[in-house]
Amino acid sequence: MPVVTTFMSKGVVSDRLQNTLGVVGFMHKDYENFAIDKADLIISIGYTSQQFDPQKINPNGDKKIIHINMIRQDVDAHYSVTLNIIANISASIHALVIALKADQITFDKPMAEIKTLIQAELADGQNSAAFPLIPQKIVYDLRCTLPDDAIVLVDTGAVKMWMARLYQTYLPNTCIIDNGLSTMAWTLPGALGAKLARPERVVVAVMGDGSFMMNSQEIETAVREHLHLIIVVWEDHSYGLIKWKMKIEINEANGVDFGNPDFVQYAASFGAIGRKVTNSTDFSTYMQEAVAATTGVFIIAVPVDYRENMKLIEKLGNVSVHL
Repeated sequence: MPVVTTFMSKGVVSDRLQNTLGVVGFMHKDYENFAIDKADLIISIGYTSQQFDPQKINPNGDKKIIHINMIRQDVDAHYSVTLNIIANISASIHALVIALKADQITFDKPMAEIKTLIQAELADGQNSAAFPLIPQKIVYDLRCTLPDDAIVLVDTGAVKMWMARLYQTYLPNTCIIDNGLSTMAWTLPGALGAKLARPERVVVAVMGDGSFMMNSQEIETAVREHLHLIIVVWEDHSYGLIKWKMKIEINEANGVDFGNPDFVQYAASFGAIGRKVTNSTDFSTYMQEAVAATTGVFIIAVPVDYRENMKLIEKLGNVSVHL
């Protein structure tokens, strides 16, 4: 059975499995939405409408939806639940699997074309020698340098869109994204908490420069507590997601650009280790250094080319998937 996840549930089902098609919740129609369009039934597990507008999965309000959660979900024109199961989620899934096996119900084969499109974007990143780095390159290098069980916390902004779409996640609670209130700058204190709770894991806060400067004083806490922590700052000198949305809606952006400090010196002023990416290979090198270390707070500033944002919107507007 094809499976998609929300941003907030990345890792619940491993991206290595053939039937996992990616995440739903991006601003525009993404690849996995083609699979949802073909669905005559959606089994919705643990979903709440605060995560994203259900119009993205049921634009015509004509899908049959089985909703499984421990609380009753509000309904609207795009989330008119056919069957509302309020029960323990794990026990409900277990019972459903037993019933499907007993009735020998089979489903269509996983939709390989959708996974191929996602992998093609990651291949673009792998093969890119551009500087500043394209988002696909940053995501690809990040995944290659981290163990499967590394805990990555992704902040709000354009960084969230690229990480949610492309960062391959294999275990639950290893890619943590706030897509409810979408609080900016939560990942730095969040990473401190994650490292204190799971000291044996590699913990990474992935942030835009706007978010980072809102809460960067927490570097002092991480250094004082002698935590091994990695902070990756996507640097574009702007509030990237707001600029992206402005470009989509009115084809211009105003009041969203700003200057940054020298992040290497800024890190040193707290007693942390600062690294500035200056070419297409630095980021992978600095990430390997930070992961291999057992102590120290690492701040890696990586310039990102967000011209890819509008290229993605244009690409998604022209893509077709034959299912």
